[in-house]
Amino acid sequence: MAEAGVYDAGLTFTPDLPATPLRWLALVAAALAIFSVYYETDVIGEIADLLIRQRGFSQADIGSLNAAIYWPNVVLALVGGVLIDRFGPSRIALWTAALGVFGATLTAIGEPYALMWCGRLIFGITEGAIFMALVAGLAQWFPRNGIALATGLFLSLARVGSFLCNTSSTWARPLYDAGWQWPLWLGVGVSALGFVAALVFQLIEPGRPLPPASFDAGDMLSAARGLDRLRFDRSFWTILGLHVLYAAVFFPFRQTYAVEYFQHAKHLSLQAAGQVNSGVFAAAIFATPLFGVIADRFGNRAMMLVFGTLLLPLTLAILAFTGLSPWLSTVLMGISWGLVPAVIWPATTMIVPRERLGTALGLITLIQSLGIALSNMIAGHLADWAGAGPGHPHGYDAVLGFFGCVSLLALACVVLLWRHETGPNGHGLERPGPQG
Repeated sequence: MAEAGVYDAGLTFTPDLPATPLRWLALVAAALAIFSVYYETDVIGEIADLLIRQRGFSQADIGSLNAAIYWPNVVLALVGGVLIDRFGPSRIALWTAALGVFGATLTAIGEPYALMWCGRLIFGITEGAIFMALVAGLAQWFPRNGIALATGLFLSLARVGSFLCNTSSTWARPLYDAGWQWPLWLGVGVSALGFVAALVFQLIEPGRPLPPASFDAGDMLSAARGLDRLRFDRSFWTILGLHVLYAAVFFPFRQTYAVEYFQHAKHLSLQAAGQVNSGVFAAAIFATPLFGVIADRFGNRAMMLVFGTLLLPLTLAILAFTGLSPWLSTVLMGISWGLVPAVIWPATTMIVPRERLGTALGLITLIQSLGIALSNMIAGHLADWAGAGPGHPHGYDAVLGFFGCVSLLALACVVLLWRHETGPNGHGLERPGPQG
């Protein structure tokens, strides 16, 4: 039987993981674990009005509760990545899932406010670390010809968690009618489900396929020491740039500015603006696995990333310079948001040596979190400087111009990645699945 593996751009054969049936159970467990995390992450936004009316919270209080879960990413992301390499992805996923249940419980108790805030902060440790652990863990279960589909399905169920939380006031209305606390206890229950899924992910660890026989454990240990952890090749640094710059455009625009921009500059109602904006995330639930299948079947991953990234400045240009329907921007950015995450995460696992994948993901998460925060701050200052608002919608041009410049830098990074991957030192991103 031919050995499983891939050819890189120089037609050098690299052994790959064997495909085992148990990998699908690992995917289900990982997807349910991240589903629960995404649900709990969004839970405060769904009861914000109840907290304001029943607890007397201010908007600043609500904003602080949501911001609290992101601070651990800045401080602990790289540490979490090193721990993943040291103790293994499944252990870190289990430990952080347990911590997440504890944080969700403190949040549900909710009184005094400081206890609720600490609960969100503790849950934030889970929110950042478990995603890295599960992505790294799936890379240990799936061969290269299946990792993009697996990652796409994993991300889709994560977004289902956000969708169910965002609609929970409808399907769990009796809990919301009972007051602010019961929806939070529902979040605890969902977090507990995630802990069970993480436990399954850990229990099936002995059935994980072993690395190829040609993989040198001695090299693994020596490469994982000290500053060697941060020694990556050119493809890694270009894909890291894409991770950071793409997120610095997408998240601040879509999560912070898009709704008010559609209201003030495109003259939509709040409800219509929310529908236009939410369409991006809803479309990605179905598009992400599809793009994963395409990447696994046909390869050309770096070229797919070029196309997906190109849609960002194109979308912003259409919004800024044309009077076309905002729904066109939703379609284009929905394609981009479905494609780029489906390809970029498995591509990262192909570029980085398995024994240092946790460290690499931690470094990406750290710089990405800083990039998103800095982008939000710059865009906010530009909006204030330009007087953006309902009385001066052209003030948003400065914000769109800033995001457009950052998106062009992201495009430059991915073009450099594509050029490197089509050269003799590529990692096989442009080729389809294993060939024996």
